[in-house]
Amino acid sequence: MQDEVDRLVEAWNTERPDLDVRPLQVLSRVSRLARHLDRARRAVFVAHELEGWEFDVLTALRRAGAPYQLSPGALLRATLVTSGTMTNRIDRLAAAGLVERHPDPADKRGVLVRLTEAGMTRVDAAFADLLAREHLILDGLTAAERETLSGLLRKLLIPFDTPERP
Repeated sequence: MQDEVDRLVEAWNTERPDLDVRPLQVLSRVSRLARHLDRARRAVFVAHELEGWEFDVLTALRRAGAPYQLSPGALLRATLVTSGTMTNRIDRLAAAGLVERHPDPADKRGVLVRLTEAGMTRVDAAFADLLAREHLILDGLTAAERETLSGLLRKLLIPFDTPERP
């Protein structure tokens, strides 16, 4: 059984036998899989009338647990965007009725962003549909294979996810 990456590697081995193209066997597959996952995610977001960034903010609030609220700073850290971008996103989500701003009782100048009932309903439905599609993507693997793959991908990602130390 061959996939597109096998054909790509074979062609490069023929054309450039002087190069070690073995990284393509892993990373080209990861890249292609990421594109398929991105398509599945976009389809779910469209079906639930969400943009990817809206899903990111709403899921950050949902994961926070009751009362499903975070400071704008915590949302910045969770979604890796600038403060100006986050302010714009919160404004847009509030205008859509998916979040509300509330005064922060611990900081008179601060606010907390809270998921509304409509936001909760929308993000829960979108997340359930996303997981169903992701299960389909992984259907070709046994539980043990999924666990092995997860561990190997974690090993590759840890250096990127570890904050740099001065």
